[in-house]
Parts: sequence; structure tokens; C-alpha cells
Amino acid sequence: MGRWLRMPGATAAAVGALLLAGCGGSAETDTESAAAQAYVAGDGSVVSLQVDERPPAPPLAAESLDGRPVSLQDWRGKVIVLNVWASWCAPCRAEAAGLAEVFADTRRTDVAFLGLATRDSEATASAFADRFGLDYPHVLDVDGSLQLLFRDTLPPQAIPSTIVIDRSGRVAGRVLGEVSPATLRGLIEPLVEERAA
Repeated sequence: MGRWLRMPGATAAAVGALLLAGCGGSAETDTESAAAQAYVAGDGSVVSLQVDERPPAPPLAAESLDGRPVSLQDWRGKVIVLNVWASWCAPCRAEAAGLAEVFADTRRTDVAFLGLATRDSEATASAFADRFGLDYPHVLDVDGSLQLLFRDTLPPQAIPSTIVIDRSGRVAGRVLGEVSPATLRGLIEPLVEERAA
């Protein structure tokens, strides 16, 4: 069975504070404000699946914020980090520097990053990615339909969530809630060492 780990400091009080804050901050439209109020906080749980437990990742294909086609299939043979975030989400802002750091450290290896901006507008999502130096592709998932593609695997049930896909295109791990650089590296590094099936 997959390993379930509890992240240090992910206490009920912290989760409760995040929920009360409604993921707080600077929602710029009524739609984003409503999305923030519907926000579900992650509990910091980490799942890492053994090779024989990993389901295939769905065929996610979309257009990035800069107008380029993006497909998980195009990155077959690489480890893929899929981060679900929103510009109005405080934990998303908190984890952004760590994501940028791990991306910079792994960009010359067989690791690809993809951001999935949920319940956001193109303008605010682009501004968020620019502000935090998230220099990898991002796609807009206004209605959550791209997230829904993962419903039969390890679905991203909170904002933020991070899904890691192995070289063979199988979902290998997930973090619900803010991910630290150390946790993300701990999920990525063993997968980089694996051979694609």
C-alpha cells in the first residue's frame, strides 16, 4: 500500500485558520471571491505509491497561459510535477518560492513542471506566475475540469495540491496542501532514478 505521511506542523488549528481566512488575500473579482470562499484547505498529507500501485495519469492536454500547447504525453520519459494553485490562495503564495527553487534546481534534469491555475482569470494567473518567478508552463482550469481528469487516480482535493507523475506516465504521489521543497524533492528524486517502463 502507498505510504501516508503527515507533514510537520499541519495541525488542525492551522487548517482551521486557513479555512476561516477563506484562503484570504486579494481576490479581484466576485468569481474569485466566491472561489476563495469555496476553498478546501489541504492537511499536508503526502501519498507515495509503489510502482505496482500507480494508476496511469489522464491524457491532460491544454493551452498554456502563453498560448502554447501543453500535453502530459509530450513529457513521457520525464518526471512531471503538476501543481494545482490559485492566485487568491494564501498557501499557494507561501509555497511558490519553494516550487520556483525546486524547478530551478531540476530544470536541467529529466523533470518537467506544470502549473494548473484553478478558478482564476488569465490576467491574475499570469501576474501570479510572473510575480513568484514560476518560469514553467501554466494552464488555466477555470471550471476544474482538468483537475477532474485525475478523479480515478490521486485527485487534487485541495488548493494547493501537487501531483507527481513518474517517467512511465503513472501517478506516483500527491501532496494535499502546501508542499515544502524538501517534501517535493523527496517525491521527485526516487522517480528520477527509476527507469521508464
